[in-house]
Amino acid sequence: MTIVDDGRPADSMRLRVTELARLREEAHGGPGPQATAAQKAKGKLTVRERVGLLFDEGSFTEIEPLRRHRAAGFGMEAKKPYTDGVVTGWGTVDGRTVFVYAHDFRVFGGALGEAHAAKIHKVMDLAEAAGAPIVGLCDGAGARIQEGVTALAGYGGIFQRNVRNSGVIPQISVILGPCAGGAAYSPALTDFVFMVRGTAQMFITGPDVVKAVTGEVISHDALGGADAHAAVSGVASLAYDDEEECLADLRHLLSLLPSNNRELPPHLPSADAAGRLTERLNDLVPADPNRSYDMHAVIEEIVDDGDCFEIQPLWATNIICALARMDGHVVGIVANQPAALAGVLDIHASEKAARFVALCDAFNIPLVTLVDVPGFLPGVDQEHGGIIRHGAKLLYAYCNATVPRVQVILRKAYGGAYIVMDSRSIGADVSLAWPTNEIAVMGAEGAANVIFRREIAAAEDPEAVRAQKVKEYRSELMHPYYAAERGLVDDVIDPAETRHRIIGALAMLRAKHVPLPSRKHGNQPQ
Repeated sequence: MTIVDDGRPADSMRLRVTELARLREEAHGGPGPQATAAQKAKGKLTVRERVGLLFDEGSFTEIEPLRRHRAAGFGMEAKKPYTDGVVTGWGTVDGRTVFVYAHDFRVFGGALGEAHAAKIHKVMDLAEAAGAPIVGLCDGAGARIQEGVTALAGYGGIFQRNVRNSGVIPQISVILGPCAGGAAYSPALTDFVFMVRGTAQMFITGPDVVKAVTGEVISHDALGGADAHAAVSGVASLAYDDEEECLADLRHLLSLLPSNNRELPPHLPSADAAGRLTERLNDLVPADPNRSYDMHAVIEEIVDDGDCFEIQPLWATNIICALARMDGHVVGIVANQPAALAGVLDIHASEKAARFVALCDAFNIPLVTLVDVPGFLPGVDQEHGGIIRHGAKLLYAYCNATVPRVQVILRKAYGGAYIVMDSRSIGADVSLAWPTNEIAVMGAEGAANVIFRREIAAAEDPEAVRAQKVKEYRSELMHPYYAAERGLVDDVIDPAETRHRIIGALAMLRAKHVPLPSRKHGNQPQ
């Protein structure tokens, strides 16, 4: 037996532990200072700095840090770094378990190979088994070309797990660098996509291919940057100026979501009294249905401490989708926004709200719908773009939802848009209305023009007759109590009671259970 100078055997446990520590240090250090400096020069954090900001201090447990690829050819035999370019594991966020996979751009540009994919598959399977959210910190150059089709198969395994876990555990993608080609489809399958301005880029085909095929010249950022996807395509849920702000907001979002579809969202005791009157609403919302206002102010008035987390705030701004708390319980808020396109429903607004309603229903988040909608947006572009099937998506999502649902009609609620915005006829549990509500097939002016068009045309003074008929229609069919008299709303309330009445209705509905028909799945509108 070989003896070292201090008298210990050369193969002692202590020496092996020392060797393990050296390997761990090598895995944690990555390719070296030069690669780290290059990452920093791009304005990006390192993978372990990102993981540190996501999790509670000292809570992260890494798995497979010593994994290395087994590919041969193209010089791969000489390059076998530990981690294989992705850090995986779990930790806690506010004390609750969350799983993560995070690309390390310093290793093979974060490109995905067989071993890299296997690590992601394993952590996704663990998240599913544990019933906990999974976060992908994406900063990778796509499939590892040197490994050929095995890399593509690795993506297939990720997509399959994304779909299997959809509606089962929250899945969140954070784009912190390039995410191109097939890699972009995994974020698209997740519940939320965060992007950081200046460094994040996501597209199926890059600017060079676009130029070669179509002749269009465009920059990487204009084609697939954070603002392009947050405001134009609707792919990104939120865009941020830096990684620190992004990851802080990610922690906030996780605090509003349950760990899985078998749990309720976390309840936090609130110092904001459930019975607080919202007198300010009487001044915030004009009684004149043609005057605009900002629905954000209404939402801030009724939720706990005025705090809400808006999803996709830069896209389809004529509808607001937000998570908030009321009496400490998480709610999902869908609200028309009169300050943008008068709050009409169009293709993008319908898609945005439909996906949000489905998300809330999947994760046991009650829905509060604030209605002030003049109808669907008319126009050739909307009709040819499929407003019928896109509007049907929102209708389908509400009709399919089994969570508690409370509707509040503030002012206008016209035509099919009234029905789609969670009316009693499609299953709202409780419908409340303000004294300014106008529920009708269409506005009084349009209705009078249709019903009395011959009488108006034959009159000596058409404008006077039109004004009289508008007044008559409004007093007969659009007065604030018409719907209440017919049981289409449960009560007409003082706006100051809005918060108190919503909270009371949700408390009554907390144990709501709706048995679903036996079916594999529905065939929702596409």
